Amino acid sequence: MKPLRGITWPYAVIALLAAAAATVGFLRPQLIPTASSSKLSATDRIKQSPPPRLFTDADIAPIGKQAAAQRKQADALFARWKSAHGTTRDDKAFAAWAARQVPAPPAAKERTTELREVQKLAKTRTAAGKKAATWLEVHGKKDIWKLYLHDQRELVGATRGTAEKAELKSALKLAKTISDQLAARDKQPAPFVLDPSLRPDKHIAPGAKGPYSYPSRHAGRAAAAVTVLSALAPRRAQDYTWMQDEVLYSRLYMAGHVSSDITAGTLLGDLVGDYELAVAGH
Repeated sequence: MKPLRGITWPYAVIALLAAAAATVGFLRPQLIPTASSSKLSATDRIKQSPPPRLFTDADIAPIGKQAAAQRKQADALFARWKSAHGTTRDDKAFAAWAARQVPAPPAAKERTTELREVQKLAKTRTAAGKKAATWLEVHGKKDIWKLYLHDQRELVGATRGTAEKAELKSALKLAKTISDQLAARDKQPAPFVLDPSLRPDKHIAPGAKGPYSYPSRHAGRAAAAVTVLSALAPRRAQDYTWMQDEVLYSRLYMAGHVSSDITAGTLLGDLVGDYELAVAGH
């Protein structure tokens, strides 16, 4: 596992804590946000709960490669939208169009194969891995991406910084909205619903159908954020992509998703990121 990277002052202390954890083998207990902590900023929430050692590059490489394959496809698809609709914002029309670009869920046989892969991975879990995955699950929705943007906003003017904040916020919200709509439509149970032994802590009721996992909301929001952030600060793109892959792997590791959930969410997020950049004039 490895410490968080790509975050500079004033967040160097966070990276330092993570590095110390990796050096001495100490993993700080995770602080799951409560009702009161939800009112804190993303920066404050991560300061309260610094990252533990995260997964190695070897761990995250396979799902990262699958996610990267969606990027080219998303760009080609979005070119068609842009050709027909230009760069005028129309979230309702775009959401309906983007939903149609996401492939239908895989057939039952393929999803069963993917479930077996998640079951196999679950057998390799360690205490350190669970802590890393928990941190990524909690903060990978929005906090990490907001912190990255907060960091780079300190290097630009106030007007530009405010505009970039709005762009990222819009991308995260739209990715979640479309993901939720597709999940409700396709009704693909999460791996831990299909096999409750994968996550006993979830307390799934017998016969439960949800929660649904196709496409992955974490993947959608991460891809949208990385697409936007990488356009705003290209030299930091490698760090953003690395963190995206960490988040994606954590969802497999803790049986929140199978791989097709991840790739579908990534494709959707890439489309949303392209859309937000286009309407913002980038």
